[in-house]
Amino acid sequence: MAEINIGKADLKPGQKRLASANGKKLLVANVAGKYYCMDGLCTHVGGPLWDGMLDKNIITCPWHKCLRSPPKQDEKSYNVKQKGNELFIEI
Repeated sequence: MAEINIGKADLKPGQKRLASANGKKLLVANVAGKYYCMDGLCTHVGGPLWDGMLDKNIITCPWHKCLRSPPKQDEKSYNVKQKGNELFIEI
């Protein structure tokens, strides 16, 4: 697995943003001081999750609210490592 830089560790708790790695659009979020990263497109219809509403640890697609089915699959998540002021994920 390769470690990929996904940008600065500059989000305040409750903030999120778009990142990219290996051609993938990703959602990066700071939840209660810890960074998380997942695929950024909704598995239901491809909505941009980085534009969605983050409520604690739940992201809602801006195109529709879907906490259970009909998602076709779970969003893929990635381990985030912080090195200094930079964030890295393993892909």
